[in-house]
Amino acid sequence: MARHNFNDLLYFITVAREGSFTRAAALLGVTQSAISQAISGLEARLKIRLLTRTTRSVSPTAAGERLLQAIGHRFDEIESELDDLTQMRDKPAGTVRITCGDYVSRHTLLPKLAPLLLEYPDIKIEFDVNYGFRDIVADRFDAGVRLGDTIDKDMIALPIGPPLCMAVVASPAYFKTHPKPMHPRDLMNHRCINMRMQSGGGLFVWDFQRKGRQVNVRVEGQLIINTSPAIVDAALAGLGVAWLPDGEFDPHIEEGRLVRVLQDWCAPFAGYYLYYPSRRQPSPAFSLVVEALRDEAGRR
Repeated sequence: MARHNFNDLLYFITVAREGSFTRAAALLGVTQSAISQAISGLEARLKIRLLTRTTRSVSPTAAGERLLQAIGHRFDEIESELDDLTQMRDKPAGTVRITCGDYVSRHTLLPKLAPLLLEYPDIKIEFDVNYGFRDIVADRFDAGVRLGDTIDKDMIALPIGPPLCMAVVASPAYFKTHPKPMHPRDLMNHRCINMRMQSGGGLFVWDFQRKGRQVNVRVEGQLIINTSPAIVDAALAGLGVAWLPDGEFDPHIEEGRLVRVLQDWCAPFAGYYLYYPSRRQPSPAFSLVVEALRDEAGRR
């Protein structure tokens, strides 16, 4: 029986899942041309087209989707078993993939995981900075980070930080020409810097609470930005009022570059959680990451 080279199948699975030869090449550490040639060879041997290629995207054909569903999980199982073998090594090793937002990656994940990376040089961590709700199982992430009230109940959820508090700010120059809002609904008369939700496509509604009373405000403005550092920069430039977790603004507030308003309407709420599906035998690398991130508040 002729033996098969399974690299072409792995290349196909990765391209089909990523929808891109470029991203697949980056993940696999090979050239795009090598992937393209391997998949073309696979299609020639099978005498059927597996991928539909356009100038903008790549997607599996009906035959390709059938092949992906039939063998994709088996490659995942092989990869999982190989990761489990690291338990037999003297030092834990392997890659842990986490999808998260920019703020929590900079202020929580990196500070807590830096000592771990220094102590275990064979552990690698990949952060996918993304503001959408990724399917961590389908997208093959080990874990994700979200606010506690947005996590599916079938996931294990672990608090990794203290409660958060939102802050409403603008630059001193902005408030020289615009009156400071005294009530959340006053923001409807201001230029506000919006953020669009990647999951649903709508703009974030600014939520406020005081003494048990909740107020939701749909703000307007000239700018819509999907990353928090850029929102901070826009506020510093005097382009409008911004709304983010207060940690994003703290240094600028302390040094007078930004002015905070409506603080009595910004109540604390549950902070960030690491979440992941129940797994019977977590790899040593993943277990170390979980312990490094665990907050003193314990498990939900």
